[in-house]
Amino acid sequence: MSKLAEQTISEISTLLNSREISSAELTQLSLDRIEKYDPKVGAYLHIDHDGAKKQAQESDTRRASNNSKGPLDGIPIALKDIFLTDDLPTTCASKILENFIAPYDATVVKKLKNAGAVILGKLNMDEFAMGSSNEHSAFKPVHNPWNLDCVAGGSSGGSAASVAAGLCYGALGTDTGGSIRQPSSFNGIVGLKPTYGRISRYGVIAFASSLDQVGPMTKSVRDAAILLNVLAGHDPCDSTSADVEVPDYTDRLDNKLGPIKIGIPKEYFIKELDSEIAAAVQEAIELYKNMGCEIVDISLPHTRYAIATYYLIATAEASSNLARYDGVRYGTRHDPNQGLIEMYNETRGKGFGLEVKRRIMLGTYALSAGYYDAYYAKAQCVRTLIRQDFQKAFEKVDIILTPTSPNVAFKFGEHQADPIQMYLADIFTVSCNLAGLPGISVPCGFNQEGLPMGLQLLGPVWAEDKVLQCANAFERETNYQQRRPHEL
Repeated sequence: MSKLAEQTISEISTLLNSREISSAELTQLSLDRIEKYDPKVGAYLHIDHDGAKKQAQESDTRRASNNSKGPLDGIPIALKDIFLTDDLPTTCASKILENFIAPYDATVVKKLKNAGAVILGKLNMDEFAMGSSNEHSAFKPVHNPWNLDCVAGGSSGGSAASVAAGLCYGALGTDTGGSIRQPSSFNGIVGLKPTYGRISRYGVIAFASSLDQVGPMTKSVRDAAILLNVLAGHDPCDSTSADVEVPDYTDRLDNKLGPIKIGIPKEYFIKELDSEIAAAVQEAIELYKNMGCEIVDISLPHTRYAIATYYLIATAEASSNLARYDGVRYGTRHDPNQGLIEMYNETRGKGFGLEVKRRIMLGTYALSAGYYDAYYAKAQCVRTLIRQDFQKAFEKVDIILTPTSPNVAFKFGEHQADPIQMYLADIFTVSCNLAGLPGISVPCGFNQEGLPMGLQLLGPVWAEDKVLQCANAFERETNYQQRRPHEL
């Protein structure tokens, strides 16, 4: 049965359609694995045993009547605990939302349910999606299934670890500055961050509203395309949702790649890049050459300002978004019975963790009188320059290839004393969010210690199909995505 846990969504969907296994059996397998292995991994915050079993039975009934809803029908999926669900707590891994249950489902949750997916539960994360290691959850850290002494990455660490450990068949994450792609790289899975506006953010707890984007985290590129087919599309409930055509992302996935141009930005190959990752990425470049692709050296000159720009914009927007957690309308309230301001101070002081407080203070400072123009407004100007760098680059090339992260998963506590080092873990991913581009991380090898390494592919806006096709071509020529962690 453990072999079943290693299979992909597309493989399991075939087994379900041929009646070789039922959704009820598949769901029970997932729940049994969660019970057995998650105490070591820490990926789940809430598990919906009864709800998942009920959804699985309903799926089997549909399939028996030849009324399957498609490739996701009956497939066990899990959600980062940032998506509102009307039947499960949504805490954002924060004590300030402990035991909060939303009155409605997020749009993406509705879409998954309408597609027949079985929702196993809610996944651990860095509190309010603020972190790159999943050490900032208010409840417990997430351990990397490849080495339990290492972090899973963040902020979607629970999503990445659950997929890698076979505790679900696919998961949803969010990506504000790399929070899908970086943990996917650390855990040896596929993580797709679509174009900003491609997937609805309605019902997704906001970190930085101009940067956040929802995306799938899976064992294969095809699985990411299957999930994107369900998730993508205009949503009138989200004013930032784009009303643009959505293609079938699986339709041309296996087409021959053709003579495309792949850009290699010199700014992403820095001295801080781990030498084994650099070698693995160079092998990937050679592989694309052998597939007939033209490799073009390009420059993205404002990349060196990306981290500073990102951490000004993201923290400023976080400061604004998190002002709503005051103990008045919902969530936890700590009331010392001394007055309104004291209640605010007590609630936010005890409810927010240290990293969230740090970012709120940074953002509040950047937005304060006398500093707004010098920091936040200037960062928005630089953001435009970063976007223009990509626009110019995509006039010359079809895809941009980079490492996903400068390093592999690190040990717990390694960067805790120096937040700047933690922030630099996002150095290759934040530009994609600032420019609103689609990007994907795919496994590209393992270092000498057996830890996964990730390759990042970036495309122009709305070009998820091109990014997925390019990633799938690489996946076909390698077997990295077929490797799974040893039994925990």
